[in-house]
Amino acid sequence: MTNILEAIINISKCDNFNIKEISESKNRANSMGEALEKFIKDSFAGTIDVEDENERNLKYSSEFSWLGSQNNPPDIMIKGGDAIEVKKTQSANSSLALNSSYPKHKLESSNPMVTKDCSECEDWTEKDLIYAVGHTTDNELKSLWLYYGEIYAAKDEIYTRIKNTISTGIREIPNVVFSETKELGRVNRVDPLGITNLRIRGMWQIENPRKVFDYIFESSNSNIFELVSIIPSYKYYSFCKETIEIIEADEAISISEVKVKNPNNPAKLIDCKLITFTKKR
Repeated sequence: MTNILEAIINISKCDNFNIKEISESKNRANSMGEALEKFIKDSFAGTIDVEDENERNLKYSSEFSWLGSQNNPPDIMIKGGDAIEVKKTQSANSSLALNSSYPKHKLESSNPMVTKDCSECEDWTEKDLIYAVGHTTDNELKSLWLYYGEIYAAKDEIYTRIKNTISTGIREIPNVVFSETKELGRVNRVDPLGITNLRIRGMWQIENPRKVFDYIFESSNSNIFELVSIIPSYKYYSFCKETIEIIEADEAISISEVKVKNPNNPAKLIDCKLITFTKKR
């Protein structure tokens, strides 16, 4: 079973950070997003240098139980392991657009945004969630952040409280026909003819990890590729001892102890490993 440490090791061996556009997509932004997602899959599957598509697909099938749908989380699920959400930014410090899905502390199979096929792709109820945030320009991956949702997002009830309060408020408007949806809500038959409906969607966004974690790491503006990973210490030591020995023996990879603010109570700190790797582009 692959994991975030193996992905970091694989990326550290990579010589080229030009990620290719997916030609099938007519939208350039979507195209680069798909290219980034492919790079993340290859990093975890160990197929960065594999050119044969059949070989790559077999390795994907071996390592992953889910490879995502465009509008539903997650993008990737490791068999028996973590889930991965891939986000692309076109500027180094821009906020992440989450659209109708609020930030995830963990990923639960019961989440209404998770499809039935995803919830049944393996026997699972909850997975740790890795955010993979890549800054790309043109065909090039300039930086990549890999970190866990539990040190980034608050627990679900923080977000659902807002969502539910908005939905309740809409229901209290006199003479509206409210429909339950996966969005914030839908009001039907708004006008006297009953032909106009109102869809109410949440457009969530969250600050870039460069800003969120700037108190433990300052990004470089030089002409280098930069990989930054933040892993709770208990999670780090749960991985295979052999993998830990390999990553700690790699002189190109830097590992240090840091303390990160708890997203549910910033007065409390979480022991984490800060792992960094840089390479001239």
